Amino acid sequence: MLTNFQKAMEITTGTSSVRDIRIERIGAHSHIRGLGLDDRLEPRANSQGMVGQGKARKAAGLIVKMVQDGRISGKAILMAGPPSSGKTAIAMGMAQSLGNDVPFTMIAASEVFSLSMSKTEALTQAFRRSIGVRIKEETEIIEGEIVEIQIDRSVTGATKMGKLTIKTTDMATVYDLGSKMIDSLAKEKVLAGDVVTIDKASGRITKLGRSFSRARDYDATGADTKFVQTPEGEVQKRKEVVHTVSLHEIDVINSRTQGFLALFAGDTGEIKPELREQINNKIGEWKEEGKAEIVPGVLFIDEVHMLDIECFSFLNRALEDELAPLVIMASNRGTATIRGTTFRSPHGLPVDLLDRVLIISTQPYSIADVEQIIQIRCQEEDVQLAPDALKALANLATETTLRYALNLISTAQVVARKRKSTVVETEDVRRCYGYFLDEKRSTQWLKEQQGSLVFDALGDNDVTMATS
Repeated sequence: MLTNFQKAMEITTGTSSVRDIRIERIGAHSHIRGLGLDDRLEPRANSQGMVGQGKARKAAGLIVKMVQDGRISGKAILMAGPPSSGKTAIAMGMAQSLGNDVPFTMIAASEVFSLSMSKTEALTQAFRRSIGVRIKEETEIIEGEIVEIQIDRSVTGATKMGKLTIKTTDMATVYDLGSKMIDSLAKEKVLAGDVVTIDKASGRITKLGRSFSRARDYDATGADTKFVQTPEGEVQKRKEVVHTVSLHEIDVINSRTQGFLALFAGDTGEIKPELREQINNKIGEWKEEGKAEIVPGVLFIDEVHMLDIECFSFLNRALEDELAPLVIMASNRGTATIRGTTFRSPHGLPVDLLDRVLIISTQPYSIADVEQIIQIRCQEEDVQLAPDALKALANLATETTLRYALNLISTAQVVARKRKSTVVETEDVRRCYGYFLDEKRSTQWLKEQQGSLVFDALGDNDVTMATS
């Protein structure tokens, strides 16, 4: 069971005390591990943090299969449904199912308007962050078990020289070490008996683990100690290394004098179309030569109805591009006005864009599904909930919203702790319900307070329309 805050461990040394504090962040969708589908893409009732929405999850599973097969060019998906029906959760499940190797970019539509660049540039960068390039290159590496490390220092200690003896099951070799390699070995805390990989070009050292032949050197070892077999064959060999980067990262590295540091600073700025065209041509050459492979990913745009007509026109064109990821959009609007126009359209999207998309609909959860979701969130937040309190929260979720009920879990736990209890009871939920208003009671309160609030210019009908 996960905990919000693991206890700080205090380690006492000879002269000082070191505190190792680890914090695990619990997010709104941190319990999602995948889409919860079996091998035939059939949805399980409760799996990988997903509950209910079987039809939508199966449709999402088909899309994931298309992404893995690379058949997604120019495709767009719209996830439409009421609030708290699991649209973002399904998107997160898709991201988990695709794995780390497939780029998955998630943005909110309102982000496009808050950046210090044009709307089309912000969308272009989001598109190119969602397309990966798998670059293959051969490099020479030294791989084996460390037999001995000898370091000779000068009298002043300014210069260091040494020898490294490394072996495989077939041979052993002695290498001369310079000061930089000595520092790298010390930084990685490499000892005799470690199995390591050394990149000859960059000098990068990777510890693979301890050799099985040294397993009896110590009576006690740490839980994180990994034992591996001593490599076979030659010590020095050529190995194919694969790097996966996004097109946006390549754009930034080639457009800024500080190179990849701009990615960490966040100051990417606007990138010239000419530079992007040169990069696309170069990657096309690498692809033909077998040096690179395009990895189309997924761009998820939440609350897509917040985009305006100019952004929608850009999306129409961008989906026709040769280098286009799968675009998944989510909206909880019904028939709404298209931002930037006076026209009304389903989901707040133009009809010509709706004609391009496959629509996945989500439905409100049943009370049985709500109970299971609440139980999963209690496990995630390490909250013990009494059976009666669980039923009370499930009933609240059906009367108000699921998000409101889930937000009461942690606050009810605080109330329970104040009365020296580790179990959240119905009375704790009732107290929090009295402390915090939901949307319906807040609307009723506004009607009762009408005329007494500052800048209250809405009438009864207006309040109803604004909250519907």
